Amino acid sequence: MNQQEQQFLNDLDKKLWTAADKLRSTLSAAEYKHAVLGLIFLKYISDAFEVRRKELEAAIRNPKHDYFLDPEEFDNPEAYEEEVKTELEIRDYYTEKNVFWVPERARWTKLKEICKTPVGNPLPWLKKNREGVMEPEKMKGVAFLIDDALDAVEKDNPKLKGILNKTYTRLNVDDSKLGELIDLISTIPFETGTLNSKDILGHVYEYFLGQFASAEGKKGGQFYTPKAIVTLIVEMLQPYKGRVYDPAMGSGGFFVQSENFIKQHAGKIDDISVYGQEYNHTTWQLAAMNMAIRGIDFNFGGQPADTLNNDLHPDLRADYIMANPPFNMKEWWNEKLTGDVRWKYGTPPEGNANFAWLQHMIHHLSPLGSMALLLANGSMSSNTNSEGEIRRAILEADLVECMVALPGQLFTNTQIPACIWFLTKDKTARNGKRKRTGEVLFIDAREKGYMKDRVLRDFTTQDIKDIADTFRKWQGLAEGYEDIAGFCKATDLDDIASKDYVLTPGRYVGTTEQEEDSEPFAEKMNRLTAELKGYLEESAKLEMEIKKQLGGLGYEF
Repeated sequence: MNQQEQQFLNDLDKKLWTAADKLRSTLSAAEYKHAVLGLIFLKYISDAFEVRRKELEAAIRNPKHDYFLDPEEFDNPEAYEEEVKTELEIRDYYTEKNVFWVPERARWTKLKEICKTPVGNPLPWLKKNREGVMEPEKMKGVAFLIDDALDAVEKDNPKLKGILNKTYTRLNVDDSKLGELIDLISTIPFETGTLNSKDILGHVYEYFLGQFASAEGKKGGQFYTPKAIVTLIVEMLQPYKGRVYDPAMGSGGFFVQSENFIKQHAGKIDDISVYGQEYNHTTWQLAAMNMAIRGIDFNFGGQPADTLNNDLHPDLRADYIMANPPFNMKEWWNEKLTGDVRWKYGTPPEGNANFAWLQHMIHHLSPLGSMALLLANGSMSSNTNSEGEIRRAILEADLVECMVALPGQLFTNTQIPACIWFLTKDKTARNGKRKRTGEVLFIDAREKGYMKDRVLRDFTTQDIKDIADTFRKWQGLAEGYEDIAGFCKATDLDDIASKDYVLTPGRYVGTTEQEEDSEPFAEKMNRLTAELKGYLEESAKLEMEIKKQLGGLGYEF
């Protein structure tokens, strides 16, 4: 998108978040996010439905189109218009274009109109009473109206079964607040410039996920990976074709960035198939809605489940795997995992799941596949229980391709220093890459980034480019790789073995070269001592002057 459109989205984000947050009242961010994100999803599917409806109407009235209805075949204009309306309500016209069918009671314009109806008043649709007679339904409140709309959408769209969070009546939000929230989300435009409803609402959805993660703190961070890290991993892996898998997918951020990557590089979104798994039920729902908003076909196992104890994709061999599982997870082991086929390089310790996640991903990697995994820094050097042996076995199998040390304060939920493991099952010369057998690239990115506020750090676009370009150059996809002291170093397995298979980049990249100091040490010491003496004398004079001035005001010392 161009700069003007990006600025439009940034301004829209801030306006919407500020207004939405004011409506939060007594709800916690964890509860409120479902109220907001559910309505954004409903707005999206309704907008997409209306776009398709307008296309259909234009086709129906176009003599050159297969859907054309000839007005001459009807007795009068009124009969023709009625037939057009009937045609516009044929469900198959929408589903054939992968557009969700939205029943009348769930359409955004209708919802916005009806939510002003006082409780107890008739609504414009009918239901059977006990005698079987059709009579108008009665308004039971805005929350009930939204839950009913989501239920109607889910019933008419099997793909959405179990995905929509129909809990508005349990949130106990005032009708007036929900009405204001509907009015606010209504201001999200249909389209602007080259951006359509999908682009705009998808962007807003992802932005709100990030804001709620920050607002929730630790709990929010369990399902939201900072966008800069996701972007970095996607730029380095380049998952543009094949099966993409995230075994700890959270809200689906890696998949969204994969879609963006494909768009930016003129690829086809149909070239990838998405697989994921998530344990938390509400987060699983958020991820599914995230995919549905973007029209990405997905397989999330049909239900939320614990990945390590209940693998929903046992036969999957993915071309790309990306994940940010919980760091140092302690309560994960189950006796049934003893002797699991995934523990090819050693049984992971029962008190830490880091190497369980690592081996789970290796197990699901195709013979030519590549993967990236965010883990706590301890995974690079720990010898606790079996971790050192597992790391050594993985290195001796020549699976590790690159290690990236990240700066602190990147996450909303933890201050634990993190790193990214990049692994591949194929280091041969292929697809433009040179042969890298027996080599590992180390990148120390701890000095990259900037403080975007008092507590959180972020990467600039240039930071991401510097790291990704270094990786690509080393792989042979571009020219000009060279070791840079303090930043990157390519080394071999013998060197790593000599360092007891520790993978901390700082051990390999060294330190940045400093300019030689031309001033002899003795001279510099004398000069600095003299300067310090001068500063101390000046300080003493100022202290005396302050006491003198305060003494004149009656203060005693």
